[in-house]
Amino acid sequence: MTWILASCGGTGIPASGDMAGGPEPAEGGISEVPNPTPEMAAKSKTSIDVLKRGNETYILQCGQCHHYMLPKKVETEDWQDVMPKMIRHAGLAAEDEKAVLAYVLAVKAM
Repeated sequence: MTWILASCGGTGIPASGDMAGGPEPAEGGISEVPNPTPEMAAKSKTSIDVLKRGNETYILQCGQCHHYMLPKKVETEDWQDVMPKMIRHAGLAAEDEKAVLAYVLAVKAM
């Protein structure tokens, strides 16, 4: 999972994180990161407001340090494992972690 940890100005691996290596997932640009939709909210049973917050955080924060990992191309277990470490690494609030995780899982559900 070192692929998601290529971070700002260093190794990208948080001091507390010991990430396993693996194949590189598909990376993309901002245009490949889907916007939340009402259908996405309905299918994931998550409010559109939470999905919008997650999408916004994903775009504004995650892209500062590394390429965007395309949500559909990363395994759910990988998101669930790496997300808390990355949120702490970025210094974001727990609410942002929940929103970003809800967003990427909602994208995967589509």
